[in-house]
Amino acid sequence: MEDFDSLISLSESPHSDPSVPVANATYLEGLNAPQRIAVETIDGPVLVLAGAGTGKTRVLTTRLAHILQSGRAMPGQILSVTFTNKAAQEMRRRVSSILGGQHVEGWWLGTFHALAARMLRVHADRVGLSSNFTILDSDDQVRLVKQLMDLQGIDQKKNPPKVVATKISSWKDKGLNPPDITGNDLGDEADRLALSLYRPYQERLIALNACDFGDLLLHMITIFKDPAHGDVLEDYHRRFKYIMVDEYQDTNVAQYLWLRLLAKKLNNICCVGDDDQSIYGWRGAEVDNILRFDQDFPGATIVRLEENYRSTEHILAAANGVISHNDNRLGKELFTSANSGDKIIVRGLWDGGAEARWACEEMEALQSKGWRASQMAVLVRTSFQMREFEERFIQLGLPYRVIGGPRFYERMEIRDALAYLRVVVQSSDDLALERIINKPKRGLGDSTLQTLYTHARVKQISLYVAIQDLCQTEELKPKVRGTLMRLIDDFERWKSLASSMAQSELAGLILDESGYLGMWQTDKAPDSPGRVENLKELTSSMEEFEGLQTFLEHIALVLDNQDSNNQESITLMTLHGAKGLEFDCVFLPGWEDGLFPSQRSMDENGLKGLEEERRLAYVGITRARKKAFISFVGNRRMHGSWVNAIPSRFVDELPKAHIEANSEMGMYSAGGNQGRSSHWDSSGIGVQSRLVVEVERKTISGFSMGTRVFHEKFGYGKIIHIDGQKLDVAFEKSGQKRVMDSFVRQA
Repeated sequence: MEDFDSLISLSESPHSDPSVPVANATYLEGLNAPQRIAVETIDGPVLVLAGAGTGKTRVLTTRLAHILQSGRAMPGQILSVTFTNKAAQEMRRRVSSILGGQHVEGWWLGTFHALAARMLRVHADRVGLSSNFTILDSDDQVRLVKQLMDLQGIDQKKNPPKVVATKISSWKDKGLNPPDITGNDLGDEADRLALSLYRPYQERLIALNACDFGDLLLHMITIFKDPAHGDVLEDYHRRFKYIMVDEYQDTNVAQYLWLRLLAKKLNNICCVGDDDQSIYGWRGAEVDNILRFDQDFPGATIVRLEENYRSTEHILAAANGVISHNDNRLGKELFTSANSGDKIIVRGLWDGGAEARWACEEMEALQSKGWRASQMAVLVRTSFQMREFEERFIQLGLPYRVIGGPRFYERMEIRDALAYLRVVVQSSDDLALERIINKPKRGLGDSTLQTLYTHARVKQISLYVAIQDLCQTEELKPKVRGTLMRLIDDFERWKSLASSMAQSELAGLILDESGYLGMWQTDKAPDSPGRVENLKELTSSMEEFEGLQTFLEHIALVLDNQDSNNQESITLMTLHGAKGLEFDCVFLPGWEDGLFPSQRSMDENGLKGLEEERRLAYVGITRARKKAFISFVGNRRMHGSWVNAIPSRFVDELPKAHIEANSEMGMYSAGGNQGRSSHWDSSGIGVQSRLVVEVERKTISGFSMGTRVFHEKFGYGKIIHIDGQKLDVAFEKSGQKRVMDSFVRQA
């Protein structure tokens, strides 16, 4: 590697000051050359592109300590922004350690919202608030929207308050006050309704001396931009000599604007992030913020941290190979001085059950060789994939923990669905009936429920029987009686079908007719599509059981199998939740087009969505230190029905020199090779030789680019790309999708 002095010259950094007396600073020892550049380039804008496992936290903390130790600034003159309180606490601890245990006082260190709140407490009067304003949480926000909708007589079933509140929050995340919103920001009638409530919502907050989380940044941006309050921004320009930002690729528009305004005078801003790990676009993060850094701050120094201290050569090469297919990136290549390690195992299997069995067999084999369960992780694209792994873990007695959410059968929507089924099996199950009697909303108020509970307790009967009793008398209002009678009639009918209908079909019928599934299908919250997927996964999982009673007994045993405090547990979590974590061994299941990359993400966001999905694949691979397993299946139960799956395009992009690939007999192959291949060609098709692939490509189907085809599910479309047996088709009504050639015919 080139020596440090030559790298300094290559960095084109006009801002480094060699006069700073740090030559003998022990805290600089052990830093590699790019890390030292990032630490010692103090003045001017600096972007540190910190690849996965390249020592980002060490660079951040050492840079802060270096600024303090060199006398460039006092603690109160540094604004340091993190994304979590935990990260802020860790940074404070590390800097204190570097400085010999010295406690740093007056430091502006914290999250965006915490720092903005600190500012707003001082300047609250500039936006009509008092300094002791209240910060509302999301529940309070929804309640306030509901009150405003009540005042205006707006139908809350057609326009859920939670959806309106979410839309208002999204505008605030973009730095938009009500007057700033134009026709370009309004997608449909729901948006226009939300806009009509935005101004009175803000007025009501001021009257309550309150603000929500979005206001913390938005109010400060408003103050900073208003010439009448120019003294405020000037004061912070004098106060902060240096600004540092962690995870810059995850900033939203409001956070970006807040930072730009604070940094625009001295331009002494250092942002640390990785454009290849920007995976939160669905919650407002703008990868463009980091991509245009050198445009926002001309003359910026860009430092690339590419030496990885976490993973083996094969793992890094695979990650580099996948992410290189993204066009919108600043570009870097991870490398390591460690040994090459094991190649990534890529396995094609028959279905999700086979995938879970195979992964668990591999885990048991590793444990027999001394690998610890706590250093193994299964990272799924979406939560419904967890069920089959949880079932298998329990069958084998493998301890596991779910991070970032409850276990599958503990999720709210699953417990609700199970409550419906429990009442069908046993109508005297009061706990189950209480849970779902008003889910979805049936207009049953507290007084009605109290009347039912009182009658049941006095007569010592079940709640179900109490409802039947009171529906025959006048204690309840006619409308309420009608609602309860329909509910009881539904349960009686479902019970009569239990003996003649397959339990999975019955469960689907109950969720549909009760309105519970529809409730989540129409809910516009970000997590609602995942809840719908989980409900459909639940119904499909019932097929293997003899009856409804047997299934519910199985669930009771599953829920009783709790050992989440066991430290030696396999980790099960989503790819989004795994960012920032690392494990010796990582399993990455479900690499099939439509699941990963997500079809919904591509449909909604096009190429931008696909590139974010690819970054998610990159994040998944780079969580592994020593071993990584990637799998896909030929048949996947999705959205309640079986689909023929094809390997993800990300499987195609894995460099063959760094993987070992094979598939089950008869699972997926070209030309009838029956999956006996030891590798994939560039199209991801299992073959015995490249020659076979080339022959098959010529004789596979006779389709050619531009051919108009018909698909039974997606309708008519035109072929825009051919990749072996896989066709990318621009469908006239369904958008662009990748399908197997055997599922289409020439139109």
